[in-house]
Amino acid sequence: MSRNVLTSSIQNASFSIIFQVLFRCITFVLNAFIIRHVGQTVLGIMNVRLLLLESTILFLSREPIFKACLTDTKSHNWAQVINQIWFTVPLTGLISLLLVYVWTHVLSATEDVYLEQYQYGCVAIAVSCIIDQMTQSVVLVAQSFCFVRLKVILDTIYVMSRTIIFVAIIIKYPQYAIHAFSTAQVVSSIIYCVIHYGFFYWYIKELPKHVKDEKGIFSNMLDFPFKSILNLFPCGMKNEEGVVDMQLCKLTVSFFKQCIVKQILTEGERYVMTISPVLTFSEQAMYDIVNNLGSLAARFIFRPIEESGYFYFTQMMKRGESIATQDQASVLEASTVLSQLCRVVTSIGLLVVTFGQSYSYTLLNLYGGRVLTEDSLPSTLLQFHCFAVLLLAINGVTECYVFATMNDQQLNQYNYIMVLFSITFLFISYLLTSICGSVGFILANCINMTARIVHSIYFITNTYRDTHYKPLNGTIPTTKFIIALIFSGIITKVSQHKVERDSTVLHILIGAICFTLTLSVWLYENRNLLRIGIEKYRRRSSIKID
Repeated sequence: MSRNVLTSSIQNASFSIIFQVLFRCITFVLNAFIIRHVGQTVLGIMNVRLLLLESTILFLSREPIFKACLTDTKSHNWAQVINQIWFTVPLTGLISLLLVYVWTHVLSATEDVYLEQYQYGCVAIAVSCIIDQMTQSVVLVAQSFCFVRLKVILDTIYVMSRTIIFVAIIIKYPQYAIHAFSTAQVVSSIIYCVIHYGFFYWYIKELPKHVKDEKGIFSNMLDFPFKSILNLFPCGMKNEEGVVDMQLCKLTVSFFKQCIVKQILTEGERYVMTISPVLTFSEQAMYDIVNNLGSLAARFIFRPIEESGYFYFTQMMKRGESIATQDQASVLEASTVLSQLCRVVTSIGLLVVTFGQSYSYTLLNLYGGRVLTEDSLPSTLLQFHCFAVLLLAINGVTECYVFATMNDQQLNQYNYIMVLFSITFLFISYLLTSICGSVGFILANCINMTARIVHSIYFITNTYRDTHYKPLNGTIPTTKFIIALIFSGIITKVSQHKVERDSTVLHILIGAICFTLTLSVWLYENRNLLRIGIEKYRRRSSIKID
């Protein structure tokens, strides 16, 4: 492909961060409204039980095939890839039938007043997942050919349409909050699908007229293989090499095994809450709110960086090949990018740990009022969650590199390790939750993340063992930055005990000053990285102006 993969990955991460901020702000406002006016039980049903159903269906049916098809897209036989990505639709249908039955007949029932809405919600979630899968062929094409702005625009439309529909229904019929949530899911999925196909119908039609343009959305598209919108449907392109790519099929099987385990690790606490009567729906809602607040940095910054990093490394590095046999310019760039990513996310995680200890209560009080602060448990949960965020940051970047560079055999071997991790995680979650309550979920997550980080570090260290590259050095913070963090932690903790009781505003102001000073130290220590970023931004701006 003639597009710049690194530039597109950076753009994708930047726009995704902005989108995640918008999406989470909307979600937090809605959650605050629901918990204050509708009730914690309803929030628990929607945010834990129904969203867990959606997450499970999509992870099992979409994630493996999509990841496999995203690997080394410049070498694709697109006729085979499109056929393969459409297998997600019938697969989603089968998985949905099974899981909807489990969710409605096997798992613990909701209160009678919510039962009919809950059953409707399960079916609606399954339908929306099937519609989402029908969009995956165009989503794959958009990401492979670096339609970054399109992704951001359509994701924003999807979130806004879902929010508007949900709010419009719930304002008029607050007693039907679960109905409103489920209906909004289905309608927004339809809108997302229709607009996606509509754009590419227009784009493919207009491409021949503008293919020689040197700027705009039609530039650098001489290799765009689709000549009709029908090419994006199964068997829509001429192909003499078989229906699907068997190499991608093998990779898909490896990712499928991996995704089952990763889903358990990602949503393990929700599975424990759903399957066993550890917490009520109301308590689940309380934990979910704290978990979401504690994951602000993870959702806003770390996840977009991880997704873009995975795409970048899959394009720059060859799976299973030694460092010595690969293009050394690409290896140098990939090693440098990995090191800088580790440095950035580790620093952000340390900032979250430092300031989270003194401002957890403040954040919960501003967000949910007395509902979240009359008991000390939510504040304690959030403080513990800050340590999980740091581990999540390091694990996300290191693991995205590992998954992007492992060959089929290594992926299969890691699947067995992930099985061990998942079983251990579920056992520890149940054990620690029985002993420590909700805090046990966070402690189990920390243990799990630490184990995964150790494995990733081992893999990356072995990969670069006989080279002069040290990409993991980025995880080690500088001395001055550590001193600034310790100083800020002490000052803000004193402020929490001495100042906040009299003035929350002054306590926040003290934190803002400490944060600014600490961030300034980090920027000074990493001024070379900052200079490179500014130069790249200026160069890009000058190219656009020219």
